[in-house]
Amino acid sequence: MTAVAQQPDLAALAAQLDEAAVTATAIPQIVAAAGVDAVTAYAVQDALVARRLARGERLVGLKMGLTSRAKMAQVGVDEVIWGRLTDGMRIDDGGAVDLGGYIHPRVEPEVAFLMARSPEPGEPVGDFLSAVRAVAPALELIDSRYANFTFSLPDVIADNTSAAGFVIGPWQPVPAGLSNLGVLLEVNGRVVQTGSTAAILGDPRRALDSGVRLAGQHGVRLHEGWVFLAGAATAAVPLAPGVHVRAVVEKLGTASLSAAS
Repeated sequence: MTAVAQQPDLAALAAQLDEAAVTATAIPQIVAAAGVDAVTAYAVQDALVARRLARGERLVGLKMGLTSRAKMAQVGVDEVIWGRLTDGMRIDDGGAVDLGGYIHPRVEPEVAFLMARSPEPGEPVGDFLSAVRAVAPALELIDSRYANFTFSLPDVIADNTSAAGFVIGPWQPVPAGLSNLGVLLEVNGRVVQTGSTAAILGDPRRALDSGVRLAGQHGVRLHEGWVFLAGAATAAVPLAPGVHVRAVVEKLGTASLSAAS
């Protein structure tokens, strides 16, 4: 008699990831080890975020991951990934965070879009300008729940692409071009990373195109008033107690946060 392969318990995997985040305790890579592929890992992500929503949080946007070619090559994929943002992840611009709630937090500069409507999957990139109400500089706080910040593609997808927090700077009218704006990441007033919005798939608007298409494959749509984080413009830097981090994006302004001592 042929043995029937046991199907992975996706809800149990989500519960382990949720417990790791709530208790700020690193865990081994559990998703790929359970036989879950990248496509099914989004079902784990869905169950993970559902646990946050059950505690009273609400969805406020989507975010992209692996939007730089270097990160894609490092992980061995040729496709970006996406995750969800909740209001519980929002950090006020210039606000402080308590690092006791994170495992190994890192910060990276991004570009954020404020959605004016819900674009259709497959809608031409040019039409997205009518779907975007405003653009802003942003910071994303990432915090993988896996030990040593090491993971496979299914693991990071299931872990909601390491999402932990985000800061949105002042909203600005959408400029004529977004494809090559200079980006600085400062720590305590010193520039530690320099880059360009070109690192975000060549143009952050392409990240929006990819996000709408990929999320749409899983029945997830952006909504009016939601935030969309297009992806990192530089490498992430560790966040330590007493550190002030600021993102500076050419033509868009700044976004910042501090880590409580």
